[in-house]
Amino acid sequence: MNEVIAKFTQLLNLLDSVLGSAQYFPFLLLGTGIFFTFYLKFPQIRFFSHAWRIVRGKYDKPGAKGDATHYQALATAISGTVGTGNIGGVGLALYLGGPAALFWMWMTAFFGMTTKFVEVSLSHKYRVEDEDGFIVGGPMYVMERRLNMKWLAVFFAGATVISSFGTGNLPQSNNMAVGINATFGIPEWVTGAVLAICLGLVIVGGIKRIIQVAEKIVPTMAVIYFAGGLAVIFTNLDQVGPSLISVFRDAFTGSAAAGGFLGASFAYAFNRGVNRGLFSNEAGQGSAPIAHAAARADEPVSEGMVSILEPFIDTIVICTLTGLVILSSGVWTEKHENVFQGFDMEFVQGHYSDADPAHKEALFRHLSFSMEDDLVKVFDGVIKVVDGVSLGGDFTILHNRSLAEDVRYYEGDSLFTGELIIANGNLTNELTVKGKSLIHSVELTTLAFTRGAFGDYGKYIVSIGLVLFAFSTAVAWSYYGDRAMTYLFGVKSVLPYRLLYVLGFFVAAIADTSLVWLVSAITIAFMTIPNLFAIVMLRKEMKEIVADYWRDFNEEHPDGY
Repeated sequence: MNEVIAKFTQLLNLLDSVLGSAQYFPFLLLGTGIFFTFYLKFPQIRFFSHAWRIVRGKYDKPGAKGDATHYQALATAISGTVGTGNIGGVGLALYLGGPAALFWMWMTAFFGMTTKFVEVSLSHKYRVEDEDGFIVGGPMYVMERRLNMKWLAVFFAGATVISSFGTGNLPQSNNMAVGINATFGIPEWVTGAVLAICLGLVIVGGIKRIIQVAEKIVPTMAVIYFAGGLAVIFTNLDQVGPSLISVFRDAFTGSAAAGGFLGASFAYAFNRGVNRGLFSNEAGQGSAPIAHAAARADEPVSEGMVSILEPFIDTIVICTLTGLVILSSGVWTEKHENVFQGFDMEFVQGHYSDADPAHKEALFRHLSFSMEDDLVKVFDGVIKVVDGVSLGGDFTILHNRSLAEDVRYYEGDSLFTGELIIANGNLTNELTVKGKSLIHSVELTTLAFTRGAFGDYGKYIVSIGLVLFAFSTAVAWSYYGDRAMTYLFGVKSVLPYRLLYVLGFFVAAIADTSLVWLVSAITIAFMTIPNLFAIVMLRKEMKEIVADYWRDFNEEHPDGY
């Protein structure tokens, strides 16, 4: 089984290397946001306060078409973006790229505010009514109705269905199950089963029930999470300044080694920060326009302005809170007892030590997939083990991008005695491996929240926040997926999709965490690339509808706001 997983992982890594982790991808994503920011003269700044007035309903018109208010559409879209990316995703970004990754998450959010403004405005303009009388929209309708590219619309809709699992389903369920197990000791499969049932009860009610759940969960989860985060930040207030300095200092140089953290290059931190920023706020992915299409508004640009608030709330506010909690607490450089997952474990030849700078540099190059000057070789051979402990050998174990310590091997619940077969750096035995290493994702954020005024009770705040964040994201993404299914196969395809979606939610709870994140990164790119292409093609039209909006607005409101 380990060999099968290893081969599958290699395939996923290959796909990821030419998509989300490719060097061009962050430049494509950021570049689109930067282009529209200058092309439309910084709408994320100029229209920011106006967007809040629209959300409050100040300019609502009776009789406008749609199934939701501006606030409900915003809440639904936020519930789709504020999920494990804000808890586990930030923990993963900092674990991979160090403090510099947070800076690039900010940049993705700032320029992403404009990208989301554009994609939502255009999708809202080309929305339609489905067979059941509901308003539906999204990039696929823009591609078909405006660009006359039915083939691209079909590809995007198919990618949306796949991404509903890779973004909204699998990582949400997996991170909830892992977080609840770490906090309460509840088995992952139990969490998966209970939450899958709850998910099914919500999404079977369609858009109206989804909206009702979203508008209640969003403010609740924000208050709970902020209370816990601020408790950590104020406890470690003396470290907040140095943490912020490291974010800016390392932004263009990469993060140096610290503690168990082996360092990250500029390119790696940039890529991981942009990638995780996209996973968090989804600006450019084309998902949020599907939710905003349901808003009651006759002016597409007004709904686009509402969407400007999403990356700000999601990344600049909530992800910053999580990032400062992790950095100021110091847990991101510490090794902790955990169960090693085969996906993140590698046996390499030779003995390496954290105390030797040359060893750290060599391992850093190896883990950064640098083909040049990579002197680290993978280990092949047999290792003898007695009572769970190896009897020595010319090898070192890497786990979670760090040197593993106090490693023990278990067969079931008993300490293993026998021989380990290592092939190409991978353990082929079906064993459980435990030891000390860096931790990441939800586990890292959970531990960080215990370093504040609430002590160990802080982990309960993360668990509650995680459940609310992730569950609401799963609910919103089920809507995105069934709108894409409606586009592809009609209304009758929605029920089978929902049943499969609920099943996937259960299965993901017991899957490999890092493997889930990798699947997520790939599916995001499948949506993002065609969506960015479409909105760039319609750049002139976007400028025109913005000008039309302000001309009409000024005529209706001659006295100003």
